[in-house]
Amino acid sequence: MKIVDIEIQPFRTQVDRYQHSVPQPRREIVQTLTRIVTDEGAEGYYLGGQGHGDQDGLAPATRAYIQARVKPVLVGQDPLNREKFWQWLWASKTPENVMSVVDMALWDLVGRVANLPVHKLLGGCRDRVKAYASTYPNMGPPENYAEHALACKRQGYTAYKIHPYYYWDPATKQAVPGRPSHIAWDLEACRAVRNAVGDDMVLMYDPWGTYHTYEEALLVGRELEKLNFYWFEHPMPEHRVEPYVRLCRELSIPILSPEILEGGVFTRADWILRGASDISRIDVLRGGITGAKKTTTVCEAYGVKCEIHMSGFGNLQVLGATSEDTCEYYERGLLAPGVDYDAPLPYLEETADPLDADGYVRVPTGPGLGYKIVWDYIKENAIDDGSA
Repeated sequence: MKIVDIEIQPFRTQVDRYQHSVPQPRREIVQTLTRIVTDEGAEGYYLGGQGHGDQDGLAPATRAYIQARVKPVLVGQDPLNREKFWQWLWASKTPENVMSVVDMALWDLVGRVANLPVHKLLGGCRDRVKAYASTYPNMGPPENYAEHALACKRQGYTAYKIHPYYYWDPATKQAVPGRPSHIAWDLEACRAVRNAVGDDMVLMYDPWGTYHTYEEALLVGRELEKLNFYWFEHPMPEHRVEPYVRLCRELSIPILSPEILEGGVFTRADWILRGASDISRIDVLRGGITGAKKTTTVCEAYGVKCEIHMSGFGNLQVLGATSEDTCEYYERGLLAPGVDYDAPLPYLEETADPLDADGYVRVPTGPGLGYKIVWDYIKENAIDDGSA
């Protein structure tokens, strides 16, 4: 079996989004379907690749890069040689999301050939994962966060993560630069949520690297300890590692990072050895399923948790092949009042992550990544940009 083509089909669709405390229902976006085709008729697919989870399509420049730089390397090759391709793309400094999309389409292909979900091919470990509700940032005044957290608790969530205020001033309700931070507002939202949900709900906190001084991160971390938060995620910019080492030494709350720093498994391994984080972080857009599984194995070897970042089919397949002792939670979201996260995506027969009454999400069991694609919808909404 040989690869004969890589196609990328952009198409229009609609999703619910949220920006600066305002729901934006049914916003039109461009999604993409990446398809790897073989000479024996087997195909593999990946939806998304550019943004949070897998609901945002590849940008035009990224689509062009795949056609010009990646496709000539892979055409004529055995699609089952995923590790070889991973090494090739890493050595050629291919952007992480590009190598990730290719890797996941290849995993989907082999799963469809074997008629097995990817997590079974990786070595199945569990069929459902605890979920936490992960908020959009800038959800209005602190009481909005509290009301939303209570609604999530009633829905069945046992854990809730706050993205606080950044690039938006909660006092003026205006977009602002990233500095200064809004620490007083951030902490008031944390207190409001804890008071609303009580002591039995697990709470996490992620300011997305917007505390640009060690002193700010330390101050917030000490307050989070008093509120019994489970982790403090990505508090500072991740290109400066030494402040993270000091923060881990000073605080008892676990520091979860790096979240978005490039380098995949290699960066995460270095942070573990340097004591720069207490819990590591990876997702399938930072090296694909192959890279994410490598990272979880490194973390397991060092006795460090590795929490998977973002939602989606690929992340769930990795979680299905790992132990809860290493990867405890699934990040479900982003969520906000007025955003219908559970609305079915029109290009799929089934969504990736329906929540059950116990606060768990089941790992998709269909072949490959688990997609059940509505081909007619993609065809009817296709965009002809010459990238397919």
